[in-house]
Amino acid sequence: MYEFSTSTLLLAFGLTVFAGLGTGVGSLMSFFHKKFNPKFLAAALGFSAGVMIYVALIEIFMKAKDSLEGALGAKNGYWVTTAAFFAGIALIAIIDKLIPDYENPHEMQGRPCDPKPALDPNDPRLMRMGFFSALAIAIHNFPEGLATFMAALSDPSLGISIAVAIAIHNIPEGVAVSAPVYFATKSRKKAFWLSLLSGMAEPVGAFIGYFLLRRWFNDITFGFVFAAVAGIMVYISLDELLPTAEEYGEHHVAITGVIAGMAVMALSLVMLS
Repeated sequence: MYEFSTSTLLLAFGLTVFAGLGTGVGSLMSFFHKKFNPKFLAAALGFSAGVMIYVALIEIFMKAKDSLEGALGAKNGYWVTTAAFFAGIALIAIIDKLIPDYENPHEMQGRPCDPKPALDPNDPRLMRMGFFSALAIAIHNFPEGLATFMAALSDPSLGISIAVAIAIHNIPEGVAVSAPVYFATKSRKKAFWLSLLSGMAEPVGAFIGYFLLRRWFNDITFGFVFAAVAGIMVYISLDELLPTAEEYGEHHVAITGVIAGMAVMALSLVMLS
C-alpha cells in the first residue's frame, strides 16, 4: 500500500481547490464581460486542452502502463491500461448522457459569454437553469477533482500543470452558472456563490476518492485509476474545451492555443526530467 506524507496530501488537496476556483473566476468575468477579449479566452481554453491531451497521452498513460506492467506483466499490464483508459472515457461520457442537454452546460447551446439571455429575464426558468447547470458542473467536477489529486500525488509539478489546465476549463462553466442566476435574481452575490460552490466539487471529489481508495492504494489500483484519469482528461478536452474555445473565438486561435499548450507542457516535462 502506498503511503503519502502530510505535505504531499495537503498540496494535492490544495491544487484541487485551486482548480475549482476557476468557476468563481468565470462568474466574475461574466459580470464584466465587456472588459475581456473572447479570443484570449479561446486561446486559453485551447492551451488548456493542449496541456491536458499531451499530459494524458504522453505522461499519465505511460505512468499507468509502467505501474500495471510492473504488477501484472508486460502484456496483461498493457491490456489493463488500455481498458482503464477507455473506462475513464466511458464514465465521463455516461455522466454527460445522464444529464439533460438543456441543463448540461457542456452541450453547446450558443456562446456562453453572450450577455443577452434567450429567455425573458423575469422567466423563473432562468433560476432553474442556473441551479441545474451548477449541479451538472458539480457532477462533472468530481472525477476532475480526482484527476488533479491523483496527478499531484504522483508528481507535484504534473499536478500543478493539470490544476491550471482544469482551472482554465472551469472559467466558462462559471459563466454558464452565474449568468442565468444573475438575470433571474439580479444578485451578483447569489450568482457568484452558486457558481463557486459548483467548482468546490473538485476537492470534494478528491476527498471522497482518496478515502474510498486509500486502503487499496497499490501499483494495480494506482495504475488503473491513473489510466482512467487519462481517458477522462482526453474526453474533457475533445468534448468540452475545444468546442467551447471555438465558440469564443476563431478556429485557428483555438488550434494555436492547443499546439502552444502541448509545446509548453513538453518543454516543462523535458526540463524537469
